[in-house]
Amino acid sequence: MFSPPIALASLSGESDAEWARAGADYAGCAFLGGIAIDDRSRAAARELVARDRTEFLPDDPLAFVDRQLQALELESTSIQPAVNVRSATQEPIREAARLCDDHDAFLEINAHCRQDELCAVGCGETLLADSERLASYVETAADTGTTIGVKVRAEVPGVELPALAGVLESAGASFVHVDAMDTESVIAEIADATDLFVIANNGVRDAETVREYVEYGADAVSVGRPSDNPVVLERVHDAVVAQLES
Repeated sequence: MFSPPIALASLSGESDAEWARAGADYAGCAFLGGIAIDDRSRAAARELVARDRTEFLPDDPLAFVDRQLQALELESTSIQPAVNVRSATQEPIREAARLCDDHDAFLEINAHCRQDELCAVGCGETLLADSERLASYVETAADTGTTIGVKVRAEVPGVELPALAGVLESAGASFVHVDAMDTESVIAEIADATDLFVIANNGVRDAETVREYVEYGADAVSVGRPSDNPVVLERVHDAVVAQLES
């Protein structure tokens, strides 16, 4: 889906076009965002800001995404753009997907964030236990023709990620971005259960962590917190090229 098969994972309030450009020498894809795109998720994001968490809260979130994607196009940045969005309702997903399709960007539905404020309004991690609603989001986005995927988290009680990944694949998803937490073997379970492009996330820092995820069947890896650290990115880039592109 992108080369080299290393992605920059979204960091709330930090992952914008400038951040993506800075990592373009090392990564093949950058997930901008996450950005709250409906009223409920934006209200939750405001609560997060009130307790000193960094969030994107522009007046018009989709116009903000449009500007960020245009900025990458204008500078002919080689990195594949993608946008991570949070929503507690379905209709804004369609609008975001159309926007991504206009810019040849991927759309990533956030079923990953676990902050209480986001879960209380019905987005983020709560979507993992509501597979029917999450699948409807994927179907809505896929109908626009854009490449759609979902960011998920392991170790959520009552959620079987391999089975959920199969549901998402049937709904039209092309990729799944997996925060493996401390259960790296879940990557193998998902890779065995589906034909989705599997991006492994959590603790990717060096050749050893890349090798572990590759051995479990990951198609790509992503870097989270150190995504603005060129030393880490270069180390991961070299390991990914050696292990996934050699």
